[in-house]
Amino acid sequence: MKTTAAAAPKLRPAITFSALALALTLTSCGAENDDDAAGAGETAETAEGSVEDTATDDSEAPEEDAGDAETESGEDPDEEQEAEAEPAELPGGGQTLFPDRRFVAAYGSPGIPGLGVLGETEAEETAERVKFYAEQYQKHSEEPVQPAFEIITSVATGEPGADGDYSNALDPEVIEPWVELAAEEDIYVVLDLQPGLSTFLDQAKLYEDLLAQPHVGLALDSEWRLREGQRHMQQIGSVTAEEINEVSDWLAQLTADEELPQKMLMLHQFKHTMIQNREAVDTSHDELAIVLHADGHGTPDLKLGTYDTLQDGLSEDIWLGWKNFYDEDSPTFTSEQTYEVDPKPWFVSYQ
Repeated sequence: MKTTAAAAPKLRPAITFSALALALTLTSCGAENDDDAAGAGETAETAEGSVEDTATDDSEAPEEDAGDAETESGEDPDEEQEAEAEPAELPGGGQTLFPDRRFVAAYGSPGIPGLGVLGETEAEETAERVKFYAEQYQKHSEEPVQPAFEIITSVATGEPGADGDYSNALDPEVIEPWVELAAEEDIYVVLDLQPGLSTFLDQAKLYEDLLAQPHVGLALDSEWRLREGQRHMQQIGSVTAEEINEVSDWLAQLTADEELPQKMLMLHQFKHTMIQNREAVDTSHDELAIVLHADGHGTPDLKLGTYDTLQDGLSEDIWLGWKNFYDEDSPTFTSEQTYEVDPKPWFVSYQ
């Protein structure tokens, strides 16, 4: 159902001051709504190298030094084996994210239930939850549906904190067990940044080792990017296309240097003002797939209006995402209703 653009709420209740205060206690850088969602938690032999000992004539074969043996092509066998090593692949296989698959994710931060469903349980239980999500969505998709984690790795805070940036960047060691489990369980991971007065690039570099893994992408949450004098929950943040491009240049180079498959770069937005000069966002990096994630919440008409409005002037090279809220949507869309949205979103997350 298409509707005209509806005014987005000026301030969002998705993160409360109590949740922001809880985030400060963390170490500084240091179900689906279908009826059956309650089950989300349940789930050539070796060659000898010498000729056979059958020679009966008078000729003698020249002796070979075993240590100097090489293949007939003159290449060292070990080097040839390295050259044939398969490149790293994405969960589910392949080198490019879209249009070979769609994603459905749990959103939140480990140990902080107030920020989303991902923080309500341990990593193993969350893995079962997103697999359940994927099963529900697969019923309505021709493409494979890939389970995912969207992990808030730097959390917006109500107080300036030690760095004075109103953001608590979690120690990578807090996130690492989730990333390792995701690799074992064939789950994609998106690291979500809420930088406050810091820059997205500065915070992204804190998680370079995690981003150097083939199943880990990055999300820029512009709602929580402050300017001097601004405060969370008093103003809605914003980011410039220039700052986004600085991140994409760096992330694309990292992906190329590490010989990784294509990496997701997600941009969160529910108002046009949140991404300034969006038409100038660079979409030319083959190493990246850019996703615009529509964060609007509320009634179906409000959500669809926001989704439609955000598509105005959007580059054809950017893929669309959608978020379902358990507490702020009324009602929360089912998997079938979500995939009836036009166009069908490529990435869906649950908060």
